[in-house]
Amino acid sequence: MRKVVIGACALLFVAACGQQAKEQPVAEAAKEPRSGIGLDGMDLNVRPGDDFFSYVNGKWVDETEIPADRPSFGTFDLLRDESQESVKAIIEESATGDFAKGTDEQKVGDLYRSFMDMETRDARGAKPLQPELDRIDAISNHDDLAAYFSGVMKRNLDAPFSIGQVADFKNPKQYMIYAAQSGLGLPDREYYLKDDEKSVALRAQYVEHIEKMFALAGFDDGAAAAATIMALETRLAEQNMKKEDARNWSANYNKIALADLPELMPAFNWEAYLNEGGLQGLDSVVVFTTDYMKALDGIITDTGIDTWKTYLYWSALNNTAGRLTSEIDQQNFEFYGKALSGTEEQRAMWRRAVNSVNGMLGEVVGKVYVKRHFPPEAKERMLTLVGNLVNAYEKSIKELDWMSDETKVEALDKLSKFTPKIGYPDEWRDYSALDIEADDYYGNVERASLAEYQRYMDRQGGPVDRTEWGMTPQTVNAYYMPPLNEIVFPAAILQPPFFDLEADEAVNYGAIGAVIGHEIGHGFDDSGSTFDGNGVMRNWWTEEDRAEFEKRTGALVEQYNAFRPFDDLSVNGEFTLGENIGDLGGISIGLLAYEMSLNGEEPPVLDGFTGVQRVFLGFGQVWRSKSREEALRLRIETDPHSPGMYRANGSVRNVPAFYDAFNVSEEDSLYLAPEERVKIW
Repeated sequence: MRKVVIGACALLFVAACGQQAKEQPVAEAAKEPRSGIGLDGMDLNVRPGDDFFSYVNGKWVDETEIPADRPSFGTFDLLRDESQESVKAIIEESATGDFAKGTDEQKVGDLYRSFMDMETRDARGAKPLQPELDRIDAISNHDDLAAYFSGVMKRNLDAPFSIGQVADFKNPKQYMIYAAQSGLGLPDREYYLKDDEKSVALRAQYVEHIEKMFALAGFDDGAAAAATIMALETRLAEQNMKKEDARNWSANYNKIALADLPELMPAFNWEAYLNEGGLQGLDSVVVFTTDYMKALDGIITDTGIDTWKTYLYWSALNNTAGRLTSEIDQQNFEFYGKALSGTEEQRAMWRRAVNSVNGMLGEVVGKVYVKRHFPPEAKERMLTLVGNLVNAYEKSIKELDWMSDETKVEALDKLSKFTPKIGYPDEWRDYSALDIEADDYYGNVERASLAEYQRYMDRQGGPVDRTEWGMTPQTVNAYYMPPLNEIVFPAAILQPPFFDLEADEAVNYGAIGAVIGHEIGHGFDDSGSTFDGNGVMRNWWTEEDRAEFEKRTGALVEQYNAFRPFDDLSVNGEFTLGENIGDLGGISIGLLAYEMSLNGEEPPVLDGFTGVQRVFLGFGQVWRSKSREEALRLRIETDPHSPGMYRANGSVRNVPAFYDAFNVSEEDSLYLAPEERVKIW
């Protein structure tokens, strides 16, 4: 089963321990603190009011070459590389040792070895895929097809719709199984439907790619198969819910009793599907893409079994390409790496092997990672910082001039019930059911998928596990989970430039403070705000307040729609709204928390910048990055986060203090008249 983290996963940053200053000699303590600003990356020839991102990062952008193995490059990539290197050191201790079968060390070492052993993988060719092909060949009618669609979920492959598990939006103490659209080989429905020159060319490349992959796998009639697959995927794409609409969870939550599923898809054999997936004991399923499922019923029945088999051959090959031969793996990269994102070279094998271990045995490695790279003081300091940001949010909510007291009571109740998770889980995942073999990478991945699916099924009838994490400690990222009302900050993000122990506090509030605020803000964005403090999806707003909220968020949508990096493509303000609300709230609340921390004292001027300026600079340098054209286009089409330059520029222009701090005037490009500036939280 595909495990989907519901809730916008956003970037975050953390502070480390505050005790080391006490251990410094008196002479060192008296030194003026560093600003923490990356001065060597700034372009002071740019007016901050014209392009704040370039003012903070312009020199770095001009002087930095994107590595050949990256579609884009920036601050987060640097930290992820460091995390991978740390994890590699841990893995290699297991990969070079002689450990008993079934131990954590054996599993980690042998999984890594199995990925790296391309000689064995090449010798086997596409043979590991044969059992899956045999299952497809055994399909003789549409009832068999329904059962197969369910079976692939266990093996984490793909079908025209998928299922997953998450805490129930209406009853977050229990799990729900949900169903949603799936099954496309291109990144999004628009890739099939747009008729501009680039889209037409990319579709032609995709068809050519399918044909080449069929040949490499030893499948017959690749050209005819590619045309068949493209035609069927296009039919599915035409019925897909738009990504902008898919964000409306309250509108899309549709709980259907198992007995009523035939009303949704009358021709589909739900009994076969549910029995194969071990789901027959459920009382209901939540369907997120109802209209798509209704349309899919007709597509399934009027599409011949041979056509479905061709489609499923491709789905199986496409989803397992990275497990098979070097030639298949490289051709997979030629399309999904080069054509889609402009990346010139594959990443080093060891880095991809580390990613694989992180994906399947992440918390085994995470236990060691935490011991080596995350001191207990850092967790305590992070809890303090989260508390400071919550206090600032509380102050801001109480002082909002557009929200009624009735809605403020609900918002403050929700804020008081946030659960922060810092660094690592309190309870580590048990991987004892997973068998790992040193010479069977394909099988290792399949067994890991089956074990994970069974873990979900085993807990389906029980209470939600609130100790579970959706990311490993070595992940450079963070997220907010609405049904649990929790903000989660893995250990690996706790380092400069997100938090610099030796730097002045202003830059830390602009970086970590803004992104802690960002994660809290997801609880109050257009989607998160439909959940209350107990994680229940319900409307806790007055009608007037919700209308005003939507008026303000609508203005933010229009601002981001106006960002146009290409003549033929602009940022999608509606699709990125949740993240943009998070960014705006993050810098606004981070700045407020900083000002509250001063207790009325005047901060020093460092490197020629005032304290407030350094908060903004800390925020701006977090988004230091550059992208290849193809990668930037792909991001705009598929990523709910705006590109880095707009995360910086789009946020600060709405904060009044930015205008005072950098003397921004009506002549500057980022200038917004006071009545046009959006304040939400």
